[in-house]
Amino acid sequence: MDEFPIDTTDYSLSDFKRFVKQHPPVVLTGEARGRLARSRAALETILQESSEPIYGINTGFGKLSQVRIEPDHLARLQLNLIRSHAVGVGPPLELEVVRLTMLLKLICFSQGHSGVRLIMAELLVACLNHDILACIPSQGSVGASGDLAPLAHLALALVGEGQVDFKGRQPLAVEALAACGLKPLELQAKEGLAMINGTQVSTALGLQAALRLDNLIKVADIVGALTLDGLLGTPAPFTPQVHALKRHAGQKDCAANLRTLLEGSTIRESHRHSSHRVQDIYSLRCMPQIHGACRDTIGFATSQVVNEANSVSDNPLIFPDSGEVVSAGHFHGEAVAMACDMAAIAAAELGNISERRIFALMGGSYGLPPFLVSKAGLNSGLMMFQVTAAALASENKTLAHPACVDSIPTGADQEDHVPMATWAGRKLASVISNLEQILALEYLAACQALDFREGLHSGPAALGAFRLLREQVDFLEEDRPMAGDIQGAAELIGSGAVVAAVEKVAALK
Repeated sequence: MDEFPIDTTDYSLSDFKRFVKQHPPVVLTGEARGRLARSRAALETILQESSEPIYGINTGFGKLSQVRIEPDHLARLQLNLIRSHAVGVGPPLELEVVRLTMLLKLICFSQGHSGVRLIMAELLVACLNHDILACIPSQGSVGASGDLAPLAHLALALVGEGQVDFKGRQPLAVEALAACGLKPLELQAKEGLAMINGTQVSTALGLQAALRLDNLIKVADIVGALTLDGLLGTPAPFTPQVHALKRHAGQKDCAANLRTLLEGSTIRESHRHSSHRVQDIYSLRCMPQIHGACRDTIGFATSQVVNEANSVSDNPLIFPDSGEVVSAGHFHGEAVAMACDMAAIAAAELGNISERRIFALMGGSYGLPPFLVSKAGLNSGLMMFQVTAAALASENKTLAHPACVDSIPTGADQEDHVPMATWAGRKLASVISNLEQILALEYLAACQALDFREGLHSGPAALGAFRLLREQVDFLEEDRPMAGDIQGAAELIGSGAVVAAVEKVAALK
């Protein structure tokens, strides 16, 4: 398997996708090792030659930064910091998020401004490669001074304390380390602070969301195209000359995808010259404008999160070339919080328009039976699909309220503005999960509608998505429990299989 090198080059969303999907072994490059060594050497020189207070290294933390710490207690200071800050609560973070958090911490350290020893980075690498993953409670971070509580739980694992996930069990960290021939780390000056100062948990949540949304923005176009054919809609509003008049890249990409998906549709040909309606409803006709705006917003949010992933978020910062130590605010997660909040709004909108299309499919118009079932009345068909979609869409409207505007002072007012970045990432994950379910409901309903167009079919690209679903979910002849079908459709969507089925025929933007 190809290795995942930790160096000083920028990583892309595709790089993080490879890391998440393939779990390649992580290695520290020579350049990263050199930067780590120079950073540590610079810090030790400063400690030997200067008696000046250096935040968090020979002082207390936060409001206690005026308290000087004796040289003999610098190591104990770091261990006390980790123990005192490991106060997270709630269910544990997903292991995928924990692995990303560890990777991001390595990327930050490798840039040579954190002052940690090489041995600390090597232990993080070893834990990743042995799948020794800290059990990190998901709640307790406000996203400033870093993701303090969750990162403290990660640091606990490195010193052999706390629980970890290892080979399907949750042993004590010291036991998992010993099983792999590893020794717990004995923290030295600054190392505990370097572990917990940073935006890595918030950013990991943002990256996970970006990867999911990168898939769902295409799925939205696919199921929207299926619905349009199911409702005998027209692709005329998607023509290139129409969208040349607007300057929004996402709109142009969505329109191009819809043209690709609908090209060759015999359903379209069957009513090309019909005058059954002059204009389609907005949720069909305005897909490029709505999906496109969501695409552009998600694209910007993703770029912000990827930028943060490639950044140094430590404090204080070590500058080996000048020998300076500078206290600053790179741990503040405002950029990530705003990015996740914007992405949540976009994801909620994709769910809102999908719910409207589901509603349209249920109305018994354009040759379709009410609720997409024969013998409607005796059968209720997909009546409840729109109800479930409405419930999820409304839930998302609440979750889309920005977290970053809800600052609350902490640290005895030393930390007087916080971004709530971790909550922004966590609630974004909930919005995305709801969106997957809404799109699954539309996917099922649209394919049910297409089956009523006997002898006709959608375009070859969209047909790939239709056939994929029909391999797993049968046409609804009469009422049956549908929860398992919905789950199956959602799994096809979330796994990327729907997009893959389409792109076997034609690539999407």
